[in-house]
Amino acid sequence: MSVRHALLALLSEEPKYGLKLRQEFEAQTGEVWPLNVGQVYTTLQRLERDGLIESDDAGEDERQKTFRITSGGEAELANWLRTPPDLSLPPRDELVIKILVALHLPGVNVHDVIQLHRRYVVELMQQWTRLKEEEADSDLGFALAVDAELFRLDSVVRWLDTADGRLKRASAEPPTETSSPRPRLRRRVGINR
Repeated sequence: MSVRHALLALLSEEPKYGLKLRQEFEAQTGEVWPLNVGQVYTTLQRLERDGLIESDDAGEDERQKTFRITSGGEAELANWLRTPPDLSLPPRDELVIKILVALHLPGVNVHDVIQLHRRYVVELMQQWTRLKEEEADSDLGFALAVDAELFRLDSVVRWLDTADGRLKRASAEPPTETSSPRPRLRRRVGINR
């Protein structure tokens, strides 16, 4: 999540001070991502340093300054909205790493590890679903954030099920010998970096 760009978006509506930006950020994101006030002011300082926002000089106290977006900030925000995120490489997902490590640890049943994490993710999905049923009708931002989380968790469960099935099939098949080293993932998906 880009707090930097979210703050630019909020400032594109009208000039605001830091605490109001924090409150509006949390309200507009369904209060799913709490924002530390220190992070707000650090981000505002960087945006101002980069010429993307400007402030009135209402004293030394950052909390008393009103910030407004510059034309450079508007261009940065528009560019961010039009630019898809880089999803060409998988993120360093702790769960994926944990399963890959468990696969090679002696005395560890990787299927048990998968099922333990699967149960946990399903419980999280149930919690999010209850929250959605209770509050999503009154808050569109919250409903969209919960939907995104439910879709993400559903994909984790599907990956865990797929991994478990693949491991079971692999253990039933005789091992094959590969004659050449496997290509790196980034070459497989055609990424030149």
